[in-house]
Amino acid sequence: MGSRINSSAVLWAATAVVALACAGCASRGGSGSQPEAAPAAAAARGGARAGMDAQGNVVDSSKVEAGSGKTVKGLNGYEGEITGNPARNSKFARLQIGMSARQVTDLAGQPTDQGAYVTGKAFIPFYFGSDRHRFEMTYKGQGRLIFAGGGMGDFSSGNLIWIIHNPNESGYR
Repeated sequence: MGSRINSSAVLWAATAVVALACAGCASRGGSGSQPEAAPAAAAARGGARAGMDAQGNVVDSSKVEAGSGKTVKGLNGYEGEITGNPARNSKFARLQIGMSARQVTDLAGQPTDQGAYVTGKAFIPFYFGSDRHRFEMTYKGQGRLIFAGGGMGDFSSGNLIWIIHNPNESGYR
């Protein structure tokens, strides 16, 4: 006599494992010593944020953290962030938060380098909202542009959510 697998029991067991794994990850959130060290490091730099100098200029785009710039509302109600001070005659001066990748390249031209990466939302079970991945364009001598969203599997579109002005940008990620 062959053994049969109870599919509903397997489904409940898998759901329980996922729920416990998610709860375990959430409970480990902020118990490390790193958040306590961050304010001390900022104080030692004279109040400058990671990747920025005291005047608010971006010196290293790869180290700039979200929340270190100015939050703005853009096209179609999109909220985003602008970090750093724009260079004179910057191609980024005409850009607005909420623009599509196509609109941006029409105004600013083709980037020096570009790439995509997934965000933490991509690992949330049954999450089908936006911002599962980000698309980044870098422009030599201008800075970086970060896009969120796009369709499933489409890593080259979305809407502009973050402008990082950096006149010293190398142009490569």
